[in-house]
Amino acid sequence: MRKQLLVAGGGIGGLAAALGASHAGWQVRLYERATAFSEVGAGVQLGPHGVRCLQDWGLEQPLQAVVSLPDRLQVRSALTGRELAALPLGRTAAERYGAAYATIHRADLHDLLLTALTRCTGARLQLGQAVEDFTDTDGAVTLRTNQGEAWQGDALIGADGLWSHTRVRLLGAAPPRVTGHLAYRALVPQSALPDALRTGHVSVWLGPRLHAVQYPVRRGELQNLVLIVQGPAPQDLENWDHAANAAGLEQALQGCCRALQDLVHSVSAAGGPGWRLWPLCDRPPVRSADEMARGLVGLLGDAAHPMPPYLAQGAGMALEDARALQRALGMHALDVPQRLRRYALSRWQRNARVQARSIRNGRIFHATGPLRRGRDLALRLLGERLLDMPWLYRGDGP
Repeated sequence: MRKQLLVAGGGIGGLAAALGASHAGWQVRLYERATAFSEVGAGVQLGPHGVRCLQDWGLEQPLQAVVSLPDRLQVRSALTGRELAALPLGRTAAERYGAAYATIHRADLHDLLLTALTRCTGARLQLGQAVEDFTDTDGAVTLRTNQGEAWQGDALIGADGLWSHTRVRLLGAAPPRVTGHLAYRALVPQSALPDALRTGHVSVWLGPRLHAVQYPVRRGELQNLVLIVQGPAPQDLENWDHAANAAGLEQALQGCCRALQDLVHSVSAAGGPGWRLWPLCDRPPVRSADEMARGLVGLLGDAAHPMPPYLAQGAGMALEDARALQRALGMHALDVPQRLRRYALSRWQRNARVQARSIRNGRIFHATGPLRRGRDLALRLLGERLLDMPWLYRGDGP
């Protein structure tokens, strides 16, 4: 009889975990709090390591139908608009790392995983049910949902995001910590922008106490814009997310170059939903394998290692987690706790390194004074050597 995995969470991490487990020969039952699958519009950067995970699941063709493949990454000063450094992507990245560097609409990545899961596996999807509690006894895990239902399986994976109930129950974890940074996000049709503001590559603008990122998604039809500024967060962090007033963002950009300000103004001029605003939270880097799996219960993605977006690795690490989980669940000579232990041992150090680098990048991106000037000089002198990250793009070792 095939073993059964229970998965909490229907976001990218949960769907990837379910898909990986299905490929390992497990039956899967997935629980999602929402009554319908959906993803808020935003962009995702996928390095070659993340793209390879999707290729390993046979998703290269549907992926190619929806992604953009930027030709370069450039870093610019938010104050002067001057290019500080650049890294070729496109064919160069594919030849160097065996897969492309891709940018994708979050909803497209979510739909790609959901379609693969529903069409190619026997996974059962339980909508409108969130995992509230579980017990791990007598070689089985039993979960209880917010609908009062109870289900039993051979293992449970918590992929229920930053505010994971599974994590709290497993680790007794404190709430995520507030970073003091706010992320403004927008998606704009490129056809609605002047030619000078359209883009086929990834641009990162660095300024004092702020930075911005722009890149194409959905075959280049849309441009994803993210601006992160330092500022106070609201009290109700878990439930707070709303259409943001662009006036606050425009005020934060006073003193930035005209090119960046024109880009921000273009969002309102293009019509559409405009800016949305999120407070950013994270957790300290993972300290041991015990923080990713104990007994019959494991954590994956943001439930295990939430990180600020300064390395653009939230989705990439969740996909890598799912592939590592697949390999571990397929170790049929081991009992289930040992398999989850192997999963955690294979992932915690790499995730911790990416978390630490993301936090460090946040300080560098938002630097002021002498640190900012030193950063800009280093980028001008070293350029590609600073921007390329073989340790990250080559695979999921520590």
